[in-house]
Amino acid sequence: MAIEWNDHPLTPTATELAGPAKAAARKPTWSLTKDARIGSADRMLFTERLALLLETGVPLHDALRALHEQAGKPRLKAIIGEVADDIVGGQRFSEALHKHPDLFPPTYINLIGASEEGGFLPEVLEQLVDMDEKQERLRSTIVSALSYPGFLIVFSILVVVFILVAVFPKFSVMFASIYDELPVTTKIFIFASEALTRHGALFSIGTLALLAGALLALRRPDVREKLDRLKLRLPFVKDIFIKIYLTRLLRVMGISLERGVTILATLGACRNVIPNAEFQRFLGELEVQVTEGRGIAAGFRDSPLIPVSVKQMIDTGEQTGTLGRVMGRVADFYERDLTRQLNALAKMAEPVMLLVMGILVGTIVTSIILPIFKMSRAVH
Repeated sequence: MAIEWNDHPLTPTATELAGPAKAAARKPTWSLTKDARIGSADRMLFTERLALLLETGVPLHDALRALHEQAGKPRLKAIIGEVADDIVGGQRFSEALHKHPDLFPPTYINLIGASEEGGFLPEVLEQLVDMDEKQERLRSTIVSALSYPGFLIVFSILVVVFILVAVFPKFSVMFASIYDELPVTTKIFIFASEALTRHGALFSIGTLALLAGALLALRRPDVREKLDRLKLRLPFVKDIFIKIYLTRLLRVMGISLERGVTILATLGACRNVIPNAEFQRFLGELEVQVTEGRGIAAGFRDSPLIPVSVKQMIDTGEQTGTLGRVMGRVADFYERDLTRQLNALAKMAEPVMLLVMGILVGTIVTSIILPIFKMSRAVH
């Protein structure tokens, strides 16, 4: 039975074996529903299908030709076709992948290169799929933990703005005769309501300008570096980010070292894995120490960013010659620990945000009801 991807069988046909260049001569079908962008999900699908074909005994260039024919996205189709043509032209698989860094990161290419030397390409492809799946699972955990609190914050702001713009103006006219007797909170809300209704356009423009300025500032290297430093200095936040970075770093290093990639090549590839200037500086110092012959454990020991338990595990792994396996185990532990911590944080943030919303709405309601009671007493 042929396994299907995008409604096409994964067994290469005569047309596919004729070469990707010939297949590419046919005009690709563009569709408004097809996204031209490619990312980690496309790489995972490509890697998984390629590993499956290689395990069934299909030669590499034939497998690439089949995947080229069945690729749904035009850009992905073109990349696979170029890789297949380069291999037919005599290049190694890793060399062909190196021409497409937007889809295949250095870690991926280094592992493919090591597998070509050792003759275990299907096994490495399976490990690459597993690594991408774990990183995607970690990213989904982070997003899901932050999404609900973020929604509550935005919803609270919208509710307050609606009340100030649509509700308070009607009561401010009613309260004009007893303005001096109004509670402080009512006066504050009336002032905010008048400011929003009279200068709403200016507030909107100012908010957009602030957002645009923040986005432009984040593009500056010095601002990004300060933000990266702040992430690793703030209490509690520091703990979460260090776990995120260590999970990514140790997983990539573990699988690379287990598959025979040199330490220096692994460290060079890992610089693109961690999007933090402080950690990238740490990796640069680690490269220098390894080059000087001190060993990788010494570099971990000297860094204040690394927890003591990780330093001890890395030292043990280097001494016993099981460094790659130890790093993989530590990465799995930190992923589980981070997932538990983020889930606990999300559960704790929900009632806190609901409490804040309740206090805010309650304050607004009492700011309206108390003056009404005063007016009713004055009438009686």
